[in-house]
Amino acid sequence: MTQKFVETPHGTISYLDTGGAGPVVVFIHGNSACKEYFGKQFASPLAAQYRLIALDLPGHGASANASDPDKSYSIHGFADATMAFLDAIGVTKATLVGWSLGGHAVLEMMARWPGTTAAWITGTPPAGGADMEQAFLPSENMGLTFKDEFTAEDARVQSQGGLGAGEKLEDWMLASAKRADGRFRPMMLQSAIEGRDLDGRKIAEESPLPLAVVTGAEEIFVNNAFLETVKYRNLWDGKVHVLPGAGHMPFWQMPDVVNPMLGRFLAEVTA
Repeated sequence: MTQKFVETPHGTISYLDTGGAGPVVVFIHGNSACKEYFGKQFASPLAAQYRLIALDLPGHGASANASDPDKSYSIHGFADATMAFLDAIGVTKATLVGWSLGGHAVLEMMARWPGTTAAWITGTPPAGGADMEQAFLPSENMGLTFKDEFTAEDARVQSQGGLGAGEKLEDWMLASAKRADGRFRPMMLQSAIEGRDLDGRKIAEESPLPLAVVTGAEEIFVNNAFLETVKYRNLWDGKVHVLPGAGHMPFWQMPDVVNPMLGRFLAEVTA
């Protein structure tokens, strides 16, 4: 696939797009990451059935830094940027797949973007401001989540933590963490503290749209016990899917398990 670019009110956005006439599936990456993390989904049979699109959020990957950081660098800002991106490329309806930070943006879009047909979140607790202490696990990696400037070691620790201790850290993954516009991290935290983002728990408990919640049993960021306390309105399969042996990135660690599961979800919600 060729990397593409489009101009938006949030700056130039880079993206991958398999094209085709199938239902659209939009992938949104995590904190200090990039669209290439979904490469194992784009290289799977899913690409022949669906139009898969993955973007680099403002300040990430090959996208430009935000033209107006105050407008873009928050959960609701990244949701705004994604909606502006979809408008710019003419997509009016899609199933959303979000990982970590991307999952929080997806939850916002469930409530705010009328084109959302269903959502899948991984590494993302559907939480509001009052839930944050219970929703996340304390760790060195969590401390880096909101640090404005990364040293080379910070980038390595953050990337390896998300990837999983036993997984090989690729050069492009490390480069992605180093490249990210670090201004977004403390700005995103400040927005959450000020209550400027929507309550993810409320969305999960009130939205009629199908929501898949998938987590790794070895997750280091998300408190999996918290996921079970949410009273989801329309939880796919009626349960939180906990994948043994997986950490924060099940879609990368075990695509042979996740891709068929994602395929079943997409078949059901796009039928």
